[in-house]
Amino acid sequence: MKKNFWKRLGKRVAVVALAAGAAFTLAACSNSSSSGKDVKITILQGKVENNKQFKQIAKEYEKSHPHVKIEVTSIGGGTQYDPVLKTRISSGNAPTIFSLAGPADVQQFKAHEADLSDTKAAKAAQPGTLDAVKTGGKIVGLPFNVEGYGFVYNKKVFEKAGIDPNSLTTVDKLEAAVKQLDSQKEQLGIKGVFALPGKEAWIMSDHLLNPYVAQDYNGNALKLYKSKKMAFSKNADMKTMLDLQKDYSIKPVMQMDYSAQVNQYFSQGKAAMIQQGDWIYPTVEGIDKNFAKNDIGMIPIPVPGEEGKLPVGTSLYWAVNSQKSTAEQKAAKNFLDWLYTSKAGKKDVVNTLHFVPAYKGYDNYKMSDPLTSVVFNYSQKHQTTGWAFPGYTGTSWDPDVAQPNLQKYLSGKQSWDKTVKNMTDGWAKQQNK
Repeated sequence: MKKNFWKRLGKRVAVVALAAGAAFTLAACSNSSSSGKDVKITILQGKVENNKQFKQIAKEYEKSHPHVKIEVTSIGGGTQYDPVLKTRISSGNAPTIFSLAGPADVQQFKAHEADLSDTKAAKAAQPGTLDAVKTGGKIVGLPFNVEGYGFVYNKKVFEKAGIDPNSLTTVDKLEAAVKQLDSQKEQLGIKGVFALPGKEAWIMSDHLLNPYVAQDYNGNALKLYKSKKMAFSKNADMKTMLDLQKDYSIKPVMQMDYSAQVNQYFSQGKAAMIQQGDWIYPTVEGIDKNFAKNDIGMIPIPVPGEEGKLPVGTSLYWAVNSQKSTAEQKAAKNFLDWLYTSKAGKKDVVNTLHFVPAYKGYDNYKMSDPLTSVVFNYSQKHQTTGWAFPGYTGTSWDPDVAQPNLQKYLSGKQSWDKTVKNMTDGWAKQQNK
């Protein structure tokens, strides 16, 4: 998930129940209104797959906080988040709370970022989760959550084929399993081994590219963001994995979007596995609760040199608009503190939002679904790799260079060597302006 991630992610993800850009108004409150005066907070965020859940949480929040009104607008799917935020700001309709996707966004929207260092949430944040949003001695973002991704698979399909998904720890083992699954499609009742949504370029440019680029930057987004050149020394390994998904995917790949991948194919048992993350659980659950609860799991993408490790990181952060009134800023901070540090908020973070917390104080909470459980378990065992891609999401390189070039390759219009050259040249051009 869509830095911003969910404009590609999050992504990255507007297939839930609401159309991209649809707004819903939530009544909620903050203890900041001790004077009894109403304060309105507007939120523009990019995690649209959690629209329904945020609405539910806000209704709960309003019962004990009657003086603040919160209007939430969610952007995602085919609509890019940053342009919408820029338009809102330039038109004088800037939100009180907005999303940041990483270092590029921190730089881009610095004139509107309040210092959140004094919030309870910032003080409770897990080590490393704030690195991308520290600037000028200030903390300007609070992590939504910690997320992880890999291959989300259908347990029944793998069991029927006699394949242990946890044994697929190398590219060769994965390829052998994929070929076996493909040869048994009819018996297994699937249309394809994978469902690769070529129409959703961020799935390749962010999530798939990340483990192959991250190795050159120790999984550090800030290090990549500051780099004048993009090494991409593991590009051949990425080609192998992209080709495998493309060749054994339900067709046509270039016409498939996120909605078809998750809703139409995987959630209805027509694909054996898909490259996605724990954020898809609410969507799958909404389609088939029993399938979501009992029949799905997730394994790491077998990346040479990083076998057995799950990419885990933070893609989105909450920012509070420093240009708003003191009352609005205080109300916004109080709402975010409540969400991540209060007993009721913590329960909602884990059970309603299905988030893996990016904060301390959750030792007594159990992850409520099989995908977040995988992320939590890999994190606890320190079998993870970092997220470097927030170092380029939020820059023009991702949507203007990486995504179209990867799609050209995927559609057969461009060689891999040319794709890699265009991507690395494009990065150098952007970074050396």
